[in-house]
Amino acid sequence: MSNTGNPYGGFAGQMTGQVKFGADTPPQAAGGLIKDTTTQTFTKDVLDESRRQPVLVDFWAPWCGPCRQLTPVLEKVVNGAKGRVKLVKMNIDDHPSIAGQLGIQSIPAVIAFVNGRPADGFMGALPESQVQQFIDRLGGPEGGADQAEEIEMVLEEAAGLLDQGDYEGAAQLYAAINQADPDNSKAVCGIVECLIGLNHLARAREVLSGLSETLAKAADIQAVTKKLDQIEEARKLGDPVALEHQLTLSPDDHDARMKLAKIRNVEGKRQEAAEHLLTIMKKDRAYDDDGARRQLLQFFEVWGPTDPATIQARRRLSAMLFS
Repeated sequence: MSNTGNPYGGFAGQMTGQVKFGADTPPQAAGGLIKDTTTQTFTKDVLDESRRQPVLVDFWAPWCGPCRQLTPVLEKVVNGAKGRVKLVKMNIDDHPSIAGQLGIQSIPAVIAFVNGRPADGFMGALPESQVQQFIDRLGGPEGGADQAEEIEMVLEEAAGLLDQGDYEGAAQLYAAINQADPDNSKAVCGIVECLIGLNHLARAREVLSGLSETLAKAADIQAVTKKLDQIEEARKLGDPVALEHQLTLSPDDHDARMKLAKIRNVEGKRQEAAEHLLTIMKKDRAYDDDGARRQLLQFFEVWGPTDPATIQARRRLSAMLFS
């Protein structure tokens, strides 16, 4: 992601020396570091997993003699790295399409994926010392640190501060994570949530507009982007008191009720927002081409599937649709 102009304000700078990732942290025990993959599971096993730590993909075949030489060397060095990298093996006889897409014409071939993209690689049965150098270049030397567990701990702490309304404190932690892992979508979302909480909507928009195309497509980034869209839209919808008064005079004024639902949503009054939309649906499913239902589904995307308001409103929506 682009940090041009430092859209996070002073958050990142304030963290210098306060949170360090990988400092004096004992390496994690090896385990679950090596697996086989298929064409169907490649995205999960390699692309998604490489957003946590580098993933080496060993393209091999049973008939390949050099492959049989390289594989035990790879496994030994990866296990010795203790979580700094993972190894995924793909039999190109059974699953040729991925190797073809990557232009691999001879094996053994090892491609390192970082943040969902090929980052480095080599061909041939290298000696152990060169494989070790390759892995050290990707994951840092042994004893320099697997950051994943530390980052998860700091993310939990930051989320706790965010829930408490300590936006400055949470933003500092999220910014520190962003410095260590610029493609961590949870950290970016946290920064945006903090900026929204501090009413710095323009800066929040600037952060989102500066993201890479790949990061911008992440589900949590999409959700927080929609949340910001909803907030900016709600600010243009008028006075909620006047809208409430309008509904007392004309309960079937669906335009006023829709606007009020959007306002109550950004105020955090989720159940009240859902109630207004469900009321419109009960009275007139044809309103705005079933617009109340579509708006409610947009709320669900932002609230998340486990939010109590989502669960309750989705249950009532299902009963209404299928009764």
